[in-house]
Amino acid sequence: MKDMALWQEADWIVAIASVVLAFFLVIGAWAVTRPKPEVLGHPKGLFVLFFAEMWERFSYYGMRALLTLYLVKHWLYSDGNANLIYGAYTSLVYITPVLGGWLADRYLGQRKAVLFGAVLLTLGHFCMAFEGDGGQSDPALNMFWLALSLIIVGSGFLKANISVIVGQLYPRTDIRRDSAYTIFYMGINLGAAAGTIIAGYLGETIGWAYGFGAAGIGMLLGLVVFIIGKPLLMGRGEPPVPAKLHDRVAGLKLEHFLYLVGFAGVAVIWMLIQYQEAVGWILLLSGAALLLYVLKEAFKLDNEARDRVFAMIFLILLMPVFWGLFEQAGGSINLFTDRFVDRQGVPTSLFQSINPIYIILLGPLFAGLWQVLAKRGLEPSTPAKMGLGIVQMGLAFVVLVWGANNAGNALVPVLFIFLFYLLSTTGELCLSPVGLSAMNRLSVKHMASLMMAAFFFGTAGGNYVAGFMGSLMGEGEGGDMTREAALNIYWTMGLVAVGIGIFVIVVSPLVKKLMHLETLRDDDAGDDLLGQQEGPGEPQAAGVHPETR
Repeated sequence: MKDMALWQEADWIVAIASVVLAFFLVIGAWAVTRPKPEVLGHPKGLFVLFFAEMWERFSYYGMRALLTLYLVKHWLYSDGNANLIYGAYTSLVYITPVLGGWLADRYLGQRKAVLFGAVLLTLGHFCMAFEGDGGQSDPALNMFWLALSLIIVGSGFLKANISVIVGQLYPRTDIRRDSAYTIFYMGINLGAAAGTIIAGYLGETIGWAYGFGAAGIGMLLGLVVFIIGKPLLMGRGEPPVPAKLHDRVAGLKLEHFLYLVGFAGVAVIWMLIQYQEAVGWILLLSGAALLLYVLKEAFKLDNEARDRVFAMIFLILLMPVFWGLFEQAGGSINLFTDRFVDRQGVPTSLFQSINPIYIILLGPLFAGLWQVLAKRGLEPSTPAKMGLGIVQMGLAFVVLVWGANNAGNALVPVLFIFLFYLLSTTGELCLSPVGLSAMNRLSVKHMASLMMAAFFFGTAGGNYVAGFMGSLMGEGEGGDMTREAALNIYWTMGLVAVGIGIFVIVVSPLVKKLMHLETLRDDDAGDDLLGQQEGPGEPQAAGVHPETR
C-alpha cells in the first residue's frame, strides 16, 4: 500500500472511484432488502438489473480500456494490427446479440439467456488474467483468443436481452419508463467509469493480470446479483413456451442443446477472431441477410407496423456512421492519447472514464432539456436527434485536430481530449438512447429482441469500421501510427460526419411520418394514456411524454 503522502493524481482518482462505487453498493443493498415491493416508485427488479448490468459494464469497459495498449505493449502487435483486432473484437461483441436475441425470443426467454451469457463472460474475463510472457510466439496467446471468444459469445446472450427485461417490467404507456431507463443507464455508466478507472489503473501501474483480474471479479459479482435477484424480476423474461425447452434434440433437452450451441459458438469465434479481415466480410454478408430477414418479417405486418420497421431500418443504418467514429476512443484515440497528449502523469486508460462520467453528469440535463422542449412543442424528433448526434461526433474530431495543430510540435494539451469526449458524449446522448428506445417502442412484441439485436448489429458494423479506420493511421515504422496521419484522417472523418448529420436532420420529417406515433398503442389496451414513451435507453435521455385520452 503506497503512503498517502506519495499519492499522485491517478491514485486519488482510483480512491474516489472506489468510494463512489462502495456508496452505490450500500444504497443498492438497502434498496433491494427493504420489505416494500417498490423502491423510489419502481419495482425492485429494476435495481437487480441495475447492479447486474453495472458489474457487467465494469468488467467490459475495464477490459476495453486496456485492450489496445495490451495488444501493442504486451503482445507486441503493430498499431495497425492492434486496431484491426480491437475493431474485430468489438464488432463481434455487437453482432452476436442477433443470435442471442433470436434464441431468447423463440426458446430461452431473456432471463435464461442473460444468465448463460453472464457465465460465459465471467469465464472469459478470468481467462484474460493469464498473460504469459508476451510476444506473438507465446503459446499463452491462445488463451487470450479464448478469453475474447468467451466474452464475445457471452455478450451475445446478455447484451440485448437485459435491456429488454427492463422494458418488460412496465406497461408500454407507464409514465415511469423514462426514469426507469435513466436509473438503469446510470448503473451502466457507473460501472463503465469505475471499471475503466480501477481495472485500467491496476493494469497499467501494477500488471496486466491485475487489471483483467479485477474485471473478472466484477463480472462474477454481476452474475451473483442476477441469480440472487431472480424472484424480484416478477416472472419477466421467462421462456415463451417453457415446456418446449424439455423437448429432446440430439439426445439432449432443447435447453441444454442450446447451451451446447453457445459453447460451440465459442470455438467458432476462437478461430474467426484470429482472422480479422474475414470478420469484415462476414459482417457485410450477415448484415445483408439480416436486413432481408427483417424485411421478410415486415411484409407480414399491417401497413403501419411495416412502415415502423422501415423507419427502424433507417435508424439502424446510422449506427455504423456514428460508432465508427465514437469507437476510435478505445482504439486509435487511446494510442494517440498515450503518445501525443500531455497526460500529466495520469495512465492512458483512465481517460476513457471521461465519457461515462460525462454521461452521468449530463444525462439529467438532457432529460430536462427534452422535457422543456417537449412542453413548448420544440423537441426534435427521434431521427432529428440522431442527426444532431452525428454532427456533434464529427465536431469532436474537428476540435481535436484544431487543438493539436495549434500546439505545433509540442504535446497536445489535455484540454482537447476532454473537449473531444465532451462532444462525443453529447452526440451519444442525442443518438444512442433514443435509438435504442425506438427499437423497444416501435417493435411488435414478437420482434422486440430481434430489432434490439439488429440495432446492436448496426453498432457492430461501426466498431469494425472504427478498427479499419484506425489501422489506416499505421504509416510509421513497423505499422505504428504517426501523428500527422492520425490528424489527417481525423479531420476527414469529422467533416464527413458533419455532412451526414445535416442530411439526416433534413430528411427527419419523412422518417418521423413512417413511425406513425399518433396511432401507436399498447399491446394490452385499457389504460388512459396514448402511445409509449420514448424513454431513455442506452445511454440515458428523456423523450416524448404521452398525452392522456
